[in-house]
Amino acid sequence: MAGMLYLCATPIGNLGDMTPRAIDTLREVDMIAAEDTRNSIKLLNHFDIRTSMTSYHEYNKVEKADWLVEQMLQGKNVALITDAGTPAISDPGEVLVAKCHEAGIRVTSLPGAAACITALTLSGLGTRRFCFEAFLPSDKKERAAILEELREESRTIVLYEAPHHLVRTLRELLDVLGSRRLTLCRELTKKFETVLPTTIEDALVMYETEEPRGEYVLVVEGKSLTSKRRERQTAWQSMSIEEHMAYYTGDGLDEKSAMKQVAKDRGVSKREIYQYLLSK
Repeated sequence: MAGMLYLCATPIGNLGDMTPRAIDTLREVDMIAAEDTRNSIKLLNHFDIRTSMTSYHEYNKVEKADWLVEQMLQGKNVALITDAGTPAISDPGEVLVAKCHEAGIRVTSLPGAAACITALTLSGLGTRRFCFEAFLPSDKKERAAILEELREESRTIVLYEAPHHLVRTLRELLDVLGSRRLTLCRELTKKFETVLPTTIEDALVMYETEEPRGEYVLVVEGKSLTSKRRERQTAWQSMSIEEHMAYYTGDGLDEKSAMKQVAKDRGVSKREIYQYLLSK
């Protein structure tokens, strides 16, 4: 009978956030796959967990995942942990989970800390709809493409950033998004936890003179739906009403339906469009 994969969340700072269930599971499995065994041994020692570890990280995630799947097919239970937080979130664990599903191995997740969710709940920004981008790509073209997508994103945006790249990222966000509201979070769950509601522009001014320290979670306000609607209306205003009508009738709409859509696009009543066309 095949074993199982357990995704065990670990604390992002405060060891008190380790759940009893995760501790018991790490003690009971046959093997722990850890992102950095040198870092994880401190956690295991703190909770007196003696289970053997093997490394599983970004640079061996494919071949090591195959090996771990073989171990589970032979009946061994494996727990996956990351340096901090929930495995498979911005983490090579997603590869192992996918391979387990392909092999028919059962996977379960033990909920716990996740920096992105912790920061989002602390941000004071909208939490009903959000998107998580983790670290922006290092490739310039890919990075520019993602930033361009985020320009029109109306959901709250959650990003990760290292201290030595923070200023560059803030500058890029300001150039592309403008000075939206931003909450900067660092040292989450730790003694010197910092949650700073500010704006992208003000944060950039601050960190151009102050050295960033620690890993950051940036929670950025999405573009308001009202703003997007106004921009669309402004764009349509550059077109004459006749051209606007032709845009829709050329796509096969009848005149009545086209007038209704033109009025909606321009933020006016259908009667106004009808009266204008009638006068022409």
